[in-house]
Amino acid sequence: MDAPVTVLAVDDQPINLKLLDAVLAPRGHRVLTASSGPAALALLETEDVDLVLLDILMPGMDGHDVCRAIRATPATEFLPVVMVTASGNEQRLVALQSGADDFVMKPFDQAELLARVASLARIKRYQDTIRRQADELTRWNAELETRVAEQVEELQRTSRLRRFLSPQLADLVVGEETLLQSHRREIVVVFCDLRNFTPFAEASEPEEVMGVLAEYHHAMGSLIHEYGATLERFTGDGIMAFFNDPVPQDDAAERAVRMSIGIRDAVRELAAQWLRRGHDLALGIGIAQGFATLGKIGFEGRFDYSAIGSVTNLSARLCGDAGPWQVLVTDRVLAATEHLAVAESVGDVTPKGFSRSVRVHDITELKRN
Repeated sequence: MDAPVTVLAVDDQPINLKLLDAVLAPRGHRVLTASSGPAALALLETEDVDLVLLDILMPGMDGHDVCRAIRATPATEFLPVVMVTASGNEQRLVALQSGADDFVMKPFDQAELLARVASLARIKRYQDTIRRQADELTRWNAELETRVAEQVEELQRTSRLRRFLSPQLADLVVGEETLLQSHRREIVVVFCDLRNFTPFAEASEPEEVMGVLAEYHHAMGSLIHEYGATLERFTGDGIMAFFNDPVPQDDAAERAVRMSIGIRDAVRELAAQWLRRGHDLALGIGIAQGFATLGKIGFEGRFDYSAIGSVTNLSARLCGDAGPWQVLVTDRVLAATEHLAVAESVGDVTPKGFSRSVRVHDITELKRN
């Protein structure tokens, strides 16, 4: 036996409605009845109907009008409609033109009526299945679009962060960009700069200058990432990086010193190659520790992450005062790293722009364990 269906029987004659109910209800079908076209359309707005058995000849709104109204409503445009009439075969074409799916003559054969109800109900279920699948596909597509948009946004955020953070720090900060809002923190700042770069750049071809910078930046970049530094900026032959922000690092000074010695040794190897090509270049490094104001600066489409404060200026001044291959640090940096660093005292200096002198040391190497 086919699964029960909900049938809406529409006829202005109560006896005909009782007859349809007597045929369909014993088979387990749910029968709703309406004695007029408007009443039928009102029921369709509130009931989930599988099939409409529709009389043609009714006062006011006849079956053709009702069928056309059903077809004009998006929620019922595919609802199976069977016209039931005693008017003869001449009504068949008009019924089909009105949108009916099938036609039953009065007096109807019960077996034929039941067979048509079952057949059209199956079609209705197929249509319902297709519609549900289409709705699910639409939801899946919308969800997929949302997920793709979220992933693209996350990739864009990660890409922006990787401009100034090492990969591991960028991964930590993604989703927590509040870490990049303006704040104050103690940091360790490293400034690096090539000696004799300006005369080299003036006397060399642009391609040679860019080739040297590419080798120089590559050597520094891998070490900046290795030690988890935040890259503030490139300035041609100079770089500024800092530690302990945006992610705290308990060993910030140690990381800064180890990275600086690594950079110095790597660039010294490059300098030997450059010298064979006629370029006499060396490196100077300055390291300072102190408080700074940090945060994201810039405008929509281009943001950088910056540190502002006297500690950055001091680091830059130390770098400028450093001789070839010197790593100049303040007392504070040395105090945090004297267990691993071998240093020579340079003395008290008053950097340009500072009113007080600073005791400076040159870290020559790292202690061997």
